[in-house]
Amino acid sequence: MRSFKITSVWGIPIKIHISLLVVLPIFAWLLGSGQQIELYAGLIEGLTGAPLDVAALTAGSTPWVIGTAAAVGLFASVAVHELGHAWAAMRYDLEVESITLWILGGLANLGSIPREWDKEFWIAVAGPLSSILVGAVCYGALTVIPGSQPVAVFVVGWLAVTNVVLAVFNMLPAFPMDGGRVLRALLARNRPYASATRIAASIGKGFAILFAAGGLLGGFNPMLVLLALFIYGAASSESRTVVLADLLEGLTVADLTAAPDATIDASASVSELVTRMFADRRTEFAVEDGGDVVGVITSDDFRAVPPEEQDTTTVAELMASDLPTFDGGMAAFDALVELDQSRASEAFVTTPDGVRVVSRRDFASALEMRKVLGRGDPF
Repeated sequence: MRSFKITSVWGIPIKIHISLLVVLPIFAWLLGSGQQIELYAGLIEGLTGAPLDVAALTAGSTPWVIGTAAAVGLFASVAVHELGHAWAAMRYDLEVESITLWILGGLANLGSIPREWDKEFWIAVAGPLSSILVGAVCYGALTVIPGSQPVAVFVVGWLAVTNVVLAVFNMLPAFPMDGGRVLRALLARNRPYASATRIAASIGKGFAILFAAGGLLGGFNPMLVLLALFIYGAASSESRTVVLADLLEGLTVADLTAAPDATIDASASVSELVTRMFADRRTEFAVEDGGDVVGVITSDDFRAVPPEEQDTTTVAELMASDLPTFDGGMAAFDALVELDQSRASEAFVTTPDGVRVVSRRDFASALEMRKVLGRGDPF
């Protein structure tokens, strides 16, 4: 689904995910339905010490004005929360690619997550600290807004309360929420990063199950169920990603490329290819033309060729040639990420000895070797 850029702050694109355009009116309707206004009016009266006229707040179209203003103010507060993360990241010279506001809040997309525990700690807590700051500013504003403006008092007071709640909720150790990242940072002080991630991710999954149970059993709450699904999926994904990065650490994509003899000439027939595959026990080959690698062919590429046409159909007619190209010195993990993003099964790799090919099978073999042999491997 698409995101739309609305502005930039410090050179960081601020985007709105299309899901937010769906949830904002719903959120405004929920708050403007009347019951929420009465509930929060009591809290705000406790903050200001001045009574709020609930009848005036719920009369006519006023609830919808309140709901809309509060919804917009909430996601503006979420943007400030994410800018807090971004500011801390930039202090450590980390790239912030974008900030996206979506149905479950916001996401600051960093170019990379630092593995140094102190950097991750301060980047993680910067968001909740920003929310507390926004809450404090809103609380201060309550002292100067005249009581004759009950709508403004209510919305600003609601934002004061909500920002503090947002900060506290985000500090729950439900990885990959802010509190979960703080937990990983603290665990990483005296244990390997991958191990710290696995522990934090397991705790995050536990919270996800609790959120899902609360959302389903405590009166159906779709937002809580969505949050549970997001946390469970994100925790699993990040744990898997960190393990992969740890296993591939120190390897370049050139280390994983197919052996030079795993090639076949572009002019070879499909019959010759089948013979080579059985003889070499391989299901994929780099295709050469004049000594240069020009494509890749696998067993899937010729399955549709009738047996009577296998002698006259050449490898060049079936090979895949529009593949991603990586520099041989590129880190193996970075290459795997780009391979996933391109949804390709193979890629060209440029090396001093010429163009080679790397496939998902090569990555799988390297990962398996690292699991079995650890760092003392033949790479």
